[in-house]
Amino acid sequence: MVCGGFICTKNALSALNILYVLVSLLLIGVAAWGKWFDLVSSIRVVAGVIGVGIFLFMVAFVGLCGALKHHQVLLFFYMIILFIVFVMQFSVSCACLSLNKEQQNHLLEVGWNRSEATQRDVEKTLNCCGFNSVPVNGSCAASCFNNVHQTCTTCASTIQQAAGEVLRFVGGIGLFFSSTEILGVWLAHRYRNLKDPRSNPGAFL
Repeated sequence: MVCGGFICTKNALSALNILYVLVSLLLIGVAAWGKWFDLVSSIRVVAGVIGVGIFLFMVAFVGLCGALKHHQVLLFFYMIILFIVFVMQFSVSCACLSLNKEQQNHLLEVGWNRSEATQRDVEKTLNCCGFNSVPVNGSCAASCFNNVHQTCTTCASTIQQAAGEVLRFVGGIGLFFSSTEILGVWLAHRYRNLKDPRSNPGAFL
């Protein structure tokens, strides 16, 4: 059967959702691994990543069940949810790619001030202290802070060097997955309106 028919569309939609299942399990696994080895101490970050992974897994499961059973209701809700996710992810990806230096610095500072756990993670990982200034009488998780032979730099200067590249990378990955999501919406819509050749020819499923 030529590609574009019932079987081909079903297989393509199933394969796409299997890919989403694998990505969701990867997100959950990486978040759990980072927490287990104490690479990330912020429970909010870990919970957020695991939450995204679980949500993606549920959406993919609905899409996979709808594709395998040619279930009209499941495919309809799958289309709606996936389209909403596409709009949100496409918007965030475009925002990441369009942020200038000033806006990047503002967002970094807001994120820095929101969580002390994140501050400690960044200081320990990047070996820096404070955001715009090194705290003299405060505490710092970086190894350079208690080392008299090493001078600590601010985390802002270290983060800003990589912030542009990270945002471009995140924006590019987001746009890539956005394209797969709109493909999933199109496949689900097409699949819903196709007749199953193995069913009664007079019945429209």
